[in-house]
Amino acid sequence: MMEALLKHLVDITCQRDHTLLDSSVVSALHELVGASQVRVHEMFRFRDELFMRPRVWIKDGSVVSTDEDFSVDHNGEPLNNYPELVDSIKQRKSCIEEVSAAGDRTLWLPVWLNDKVSTCLEVTNPTPYDSGTLHMIEGILSVYRNYQNILDYSERDSLTGLLNRKTFDEKFSRLLSTATPEASPQDQEERRHKHTTGIGHWLAVVDIDHFKKVNDQFGHLYGDEVLILVANLLRSSFRAQDRVFRFGGEEFVVLLRSTTLADARKIFERFRSNVEQHEFPQVGKVTVSLGFASISAESPVVILGHADQALYYAKANGRNRVCYYDELVQSGELHSEVSNDTVEFF
Repeated sequence: MMEALLKHLVDITCQRDHTLLDSSVVSALHELVGASQVRVHEMFRFRDELFMRPRVWIKDGSVVSTDEDFSVDHNGEPLNNYPELVDSIKQRKSCIEEVSAAGDRTLWLPVWLNDKVSTCLEVTNPTPYDSGTLHMIEGILSVYRNYQNILDYSERDSLTGLLNRKTFDEKFSRLLSTATPEASPQDQEERRHKHTTGIGHWLAVVDIDHFKKVNDQFGHLYGDEVLILVANLLRSSFRAQDRVFRFGGEEFVVLLRSTTLADARKIFERFRSNVEQHEFPQVGKVTVSLGFASISAESPVVILGHADQALYYAKANGRNRVCYYDELVQSGELHSEVSNDTVEFF
């Protein structure tokens, strides 16, 4: 047991990526505790209510994540569905055990970082946990918490908690690598299927309309609150397998995975509408403009440039709207330019 524990601790402490860190801790708890199910949930706030959705979990005995499994649309569910977990968070507990009607025992393990809970582990087992097992779980959780804190510091925007610009480069490059021609026959068949069904990946650039006026009229504290609330609306409007980033200032970027153009437009419009309908304290109503483009085999600079062009068209033509780059080019509203890899957008 000691040898297996040390092996898993080494695996946890060598990770430099949130998904890999989550996978390592799920694998450790699944094997060392013999749990029937282990899940890592992310928590987010939407309209003053806490929600949670799975990020990494056990499926058919293997560890999977939202990066790999698109079969279930994990939009999240209200935390109020789990009253014992809500009570444990209110009491700032780090562990609570819940017994289901079928006799399964679930440990809820909120992960506290800077007096906030953004992650929670769920460990389900058909038999009770002895004191030694609970002590081992607490030790693994402590190591996980420490390394998550390190990764958050380097990968997250300090104000909104969204992924930062540096992390975007890595995530986007990884997403683009799935479109490379060097792939297995199974991968190529899957991509052909996605092409024929119109399913693809999309990149959107989001900008808060008239944000400078918010800062000038209400001050930077309320401006920061608007940024935080828009970030919360971004989290709640997109799926667990999508990625949301803050690029700086009032600009955000979204990587939307595996969906049709029609559904992508609906998802972006839903987010725009959520912001428009939200009542921002003191400030009142705020709107956003959004431009998006398809993610193809072109360079990241070109794809980001296309989404930027669509965004600026949206802002120059009424704001509070969603614009698609290819559609603007086809209608003659924008002109497609020949890409030059020596050009860099800042």
